[in-house]
Amino acid sequence: MSTLDWKKSSYCQAASNCLNLAAAPDRTVRLRESEHPGTVLRTTPARLGTFIRAAKAGAFDRLT
Repeated sequence: MSTLDWKKSSYCQAASNCLNLAAAPDRTVRLRESEHPGTVLRTTPARLGTFIRAAKAGAFDRLT
């Protein structure tokens, strides 16, 4: 298995948990949290884009 080139979120502070993203050879996007790097989510670029657009539009603002 190839090593993924993980990118850290630009919003990450030095002492906080961070979101990491990597483009995988199978054309999927991998996501993980820096505090738990062994737990990796896999999605497609299109689905990630849909999620990001929904979050920016406030679709998840009232999930409490």
